[in-house]
Amino acid sequence: QVQLVESGGGLVQAGESLRLSCTASGRTSSSYTMGWFRQATGKEREFVAAITWTSGTTNYADTVKGRFTISRDNTKKMVYLQMNSLKPEDTAVYYCASSRLLLVSGTGRYDYWGQGTQVTVSS
Repeated sequence: QVQLVESGGGLVQAGESLRLSCTASGRTSSSYTMGWFRQATGKEREFVAAITWTSGTTNYADTVKGRFTISRDNTKKMVYLQMNSLKPEDTAVYYCASSRLLLVSGTGRYDYWGQGTQVTVSS
C-alpha cells in the first residue's frame, strides 16, 4: 500500500500562484509514476500532470502546459505541483496519485490516491 497526503490548496485570485505538495509513504518502491489530477464540481476527474520517480520525465495536460510545473524530491518522497497564472477554470479538488506504470494519464491506471486538496481561483 502507498499512502498519499496532499497539502497546499487554498483560495487565490486569478493570475496568482499556488504550490501543492504530496507526501508519499508506505510501499513507495511499487510506485513508478506520480500524477496530479483534478475534479471540478459536476465534472469528471481529469489528468493534470505526471512525473516518474527515476528519470523525472514529465507529462502535462494541454490545458496547463506552460503554467504548471510538476517536480519531485526522491529523498523526501514528495511531489509538487507549482501552479502559476491561475485561472478561475482551474478551480477544483486536486488529487495526488501513484501508478506502477510509465507516465500514464488515465485515472484507471493509478493505484493509490490521496484525499484531495481544494483549489479555488476567484476572478
